[in-house]
Amino acid sequence: MAYFKDAQEVYDTIGRLFQHLVTDEELAGKFRKANTIVRYEYRSPDSVVTVRLQEGQPGEVDFGESEMEPEVTMAMEADTAHRFWLGEVNVTVALARGQIKAKGPVAKILKLVPLTKPVFPLYKAQLEEQGRGDLIDV
Repeated sequence: MAYFKDAQEVYDTIGRLFQHLVTDEELAGKFRKANTIVRYEYRSPDSVVTVRLQEGQPGEVDFGESEMEPEVTMAMEADTAHRFWLGEVNVTVALARGQIKAKGPVAKILKLVPLTKPVFPLYKAQLEEQGRGDLIDV
């Protein structure tokens, strides 16, 4: 069973996490070192989140269509993205199995991966705060 019933639920959870990341001074500074724009294309339900992580630029998050031109595109099931932010998906294994498909410069993608670990507890806390404990123990 899918964790999200529609795109709005994806935006309200994973999208909200990205909005927090680009406004949190400590985290945003680290993520901007990746110096890229990433488009996350989710399936089941279909949803798109585009995130600006560029040095010298304000962080920006768009849901759905975006004017931002992505350098990196990550495609996966929304459930895979959710489990990733819970700390339950190994990106290398998911890429090898085809659960995550990545397009763009490998170096940029690899810069992002180690930055995500400190975000896992933030996502869990956000879900609890939103009353979505049902999404935590998956």
